[in-house]
Amino acid sequence: MVAKALRWTTRDLEAMPDDGGWKRHEVIDGELYVTRAPHIRHQGAGGNLHVELELWSRQTKIGKSFQAPGVIFSPYDAVIPDIVWVSQARLANGVDAAGHLTVTPELMIEVLSPGELNQQRDREVKLKLYSRYGVQEYWIVSWQHQSVEIYRLLEAQLQLFCTLMGEDPLTSSLLPGFSVPVGQIFE
Repeated sequence: MVAKALRWTTRDLEAMPDDGGWKRHEVIDGELYVTRAPHIRHQGAGGNLHVELELWSRQTKIGKSFQAPGVIFSPYDAVIPDIVWVSQARLANGVDAAGHLTVTPELMIEVLSPGELNQQRDREVKLKLYSRYGVQEYWIVSWQHQSVEIYRLLEAQLQLFCTLMGEDPLTSSLLPGFSVPVGQIFE
């Protein structure tokens, strides 16, 4: 008799004890990932980017940005990205009773944390996951290098489109009229 491999689910996440927000628990393809609360510079870059997206969203009213939301793709795939942007059309029917997104946001953003395993998760594991669920754009933000990598969905795969630094304007076809110099995110 062969034992079945243990697969974590969103239901398992609900049963985990509250640790006061010091750890982040995510399930990707049934595998549990636990990370510590991020570095203050990580939070600063993410917060600055969220503010820019939120101000733009309030002006255009075509979508909404959220910091560290729960995104449930399936019972075996539930993540807490640093920032998402989701259109009003998707948002209208895409939130469960617990306040988790149950639809695929158009834009997912991860701010890299130090450590090889953390970066591998964001650059490889989440890149594949977000491709599989049809995320249209994925931004990987590095406060260490003060850069933003833009991945766009092409032929059902998120592919690196460009890497921006310094005064390069951060824009997106998903966000008409949105523009912020990359360096401003890290101030």
